[in-house]
This record gives sequence, structure tokens and C-alpha cells, in this order.
Amino acid sequence: MDRGQPSLEPAAAAPSARGQSVMAPIRAVVRLRRGVRLLRKRRLLTPGARLESGSSAPRGDQDQPQFFTFDGPAELPSRTRRKKRRYSRVLYPETSRKYRPRVEHRSRAQRCLWLLVAIVGFQVLNAIENLDDNAQRYDLDGLEKALQRAVFGQPAAVERIVALLRDYLSTHVHSRPLLLALHGPSGVGKSHVGRLLARHFRAVLEDSALVLQYHVRHHCPEPRAAQDCGEELARRVAEVVAQAEADEKTPLLVLDEVELMPPTLLDELHGFLQPQRSHHFRNAIYVLLSSSGGTEITRFVLQNASRTLPLHPEGSHSSRAEEELRASLRALLVREHPLWQAAAVVPFLLLDKRDVVNCFRDEMAGEGFFPEQARAELLAEQLSYYRIAGREFAVTGCKQVVARVNLL
Repeated sequence: MDRGQPSLEPAAAAPSARGQSVMAPIRAVVRLRRGVRLLRKRRLLTPGARLESGSSAPRGDQDQPQFFTFDGPAELPSRTRRKKRRYSRVLYPETSRKYRPRVEHRSRAQRCLWLLVAIVGFQVLNAIENLDDNAQRYDLDGLEKALQRAVFGQPAAVERIVALLRDYLSTHVHSRPLLLALHGPSGVGKSHVGRLLARHFRAVLEDSALVLQYHVRHHCPEPRAAQDCGEELARRVAEVVAQAEADEKTPLLVLDEVELMPPTLLDELHGFLQPQRSHHFRNAIYVLLSSSGGTEITRFVLQNASRTLPLHPEGSHSSRAEEELRASLRALLVREHPLWQAAAVVPFLLLDKRDVVNCFRDEMAGEGFFPEQARAELLAEQLSYYRIAGREFAVTGCKQVVARVNLL
């Protein structure tokens, strides 16, 4: 061969060597791509994991380029961690109205509870209104004004009587009757209060048959047998309470001069107060007028003449003194008969000279005379008085006022 001509064999081998050097990387990329797809199918590769190799993801993927490593599948985490959901805060425009979300599941028991509370509240309100209506039927405010205007020198007794009546008459159903025991010396206004109560209840009840006035000296004189008197009293009381129960009203039974009652009558009266009696006997007001304990009340007033008398519940000293007097009276009366154990004792105190003058003026006006102050004082001077600590208390109260005025 000629040295000047080039050889053709090396030129022919060069293209095959270049083709092999170009195909090797392509094949490697294809193998890596297949491996990545296989790993994704097995869920061994997390979606956000980046491979550490410098090769990028295939062009067909629309995601960002990912990096991978040549570590085996065993070294990859076995479980993937879930990302915490972040709830975006809803912002309402300032001009729009905001509504609370509707509660889909609400307990029915809660609705029943609210309904029960409403029913109970309505019943309580209705009961309170009924109590007021029942007390208004008897016009106790008018009774209090009448007693304060007509009864002199007994403000504490009047206030206690009205308070007891108001508390008892606030309802029509009772467990026991009301027993008022008015005690005091002669002429202090007990019988006068009994007459005023009877007149007031006749007016408000609109039926005189529901008011019983029983005078022991008149209805049960000494020659009459006590057994007959007890039977008559029981019959009259039964008629009154039966009529009152039919009319749905509370009757009034006033018994005067109880200190003259024989033990048989007291036992019969005590039987009306027993709880085993029928219900219409428990719905009644008994007013007992008695001079029993008058000596005890007189001694108490004279011993406490330096205090502000008559006693009044508003003052602390007066209230304490009145409680002491009622306790001593109750202890004295219970020794005579157990009837007084269930009674609400109301003491009537001695009247001073000023109260006697008022009694004269009131009686003079009622008889048609002009109630002159000087003339009333002159008539009051003719009576007897207890004079102690600069005060004068009438011995017989207003007992002789009517007789003195009739002589004018």
C-alpha cells in the first residue's frame, strides 16, 4: 500500500463508537424512570420526597422536578405522615349580618324541661293572684282603719288582730281553725272589738248567718244545764260552718264572757279545734273574749308604767315586753283549760286618762251631743284611776262612759 493514501478502517469504526456513547445515558435514564414508576406504584416513595440524584423528572410530569437517591426501598420510611389540616378563618364583611350556625341535633329533654319550668311558674303566679283575691274579699284594710278609728288605747292589739286575720285569710284551705283569745280587764275594749268584727264580717260576707255571736250570760244562764248549753252550741256552730263551706267562705264565731263558761262548754269548744274533725270545721275563725288574766295584765302595766305604753310591736323594748306578757298569760290560762294552748293570745292593756276622754267624746257624738273637749275631761275626772309614775290608768276603763253620757 501506498503510504500517502489514508486507511479506511478506522473511519468506519468511529461512528459505531459514538453511537454507543450516546445510547448508554439514555438507557440509564429509561431504567431510572421505570424504577421510579415502580416505587410510586408500591407507595414506597412519598409524593413530596426529593431524590438526591442530579437527574430531573421526566418531561411528561407536570410537577416540579424531583430528586432521588439510589438507596434501596428498605431504607425509605415505612409509613407516611399525614399533614395537619389548616382551617382557614372565614372573614365576613363588616356590612353583612352574622348568623350563628343552626344546631342540627337538639335534645328533646331540654325542650321538655323548659316547658315544665314555664308551667310551674304560671301555676305559682296564678296561686299568688288567688291568694290576693281571697284576702281582698274580706277587706282587711278597711277593717284595720275601722278598728284604729273606733278602738282607743290598743294600737298593738289592733295590729296583731289584723295581722293574724290577714295571714289566715290569705288562703281558703286550712289545717286548723284560727282561735283568737282577747284578754284584758273590764272596760278596755274587748267586747267593742268583737262587735266591730261581727259587723264587718256581716257586711263583707253578705250573709248574717255566717256570723255567730254567743254571749254566755245570755245563751247559757246559771239555772240552765251545762249539757244542754253544750249541745245547743255544737248545733249552732255546725250549722254555721256547714253553710260557710257551701258558700266557700270563712265564718266568724264570737264568744263573749268566756270566763263564765262551764267546763262542759270549754270541752265542747275545744273539740271543734281537733284535727280529726271534718274539714269544714277547720275553716273558721273563733274569737274568744274573756276577762281571765286581767289581774296579770293590770300588774304588768303598773310595773312597767315608766316604759312607753301601750306596747307597740315596732319598738324593740315594746316587742320584748309584749312577748313576756303573752307568755305569762298563756302559762296562766293553760293551767285552767288546755283550750288556750292552741289560742293566739292578744292582751288588752289598761287605758290611760287621755283614752277615756276620747271615749267620752266619741260617745257624746254618737248620742247627738257636741263632743266638747272640756266637758269630756270633766266627765273623765269623775272616774277612778291608778296613779303611778306620773300617769293615770282608768280602773274600769270606758265601762262607765255610756252610763255617764246617758245622764246628760
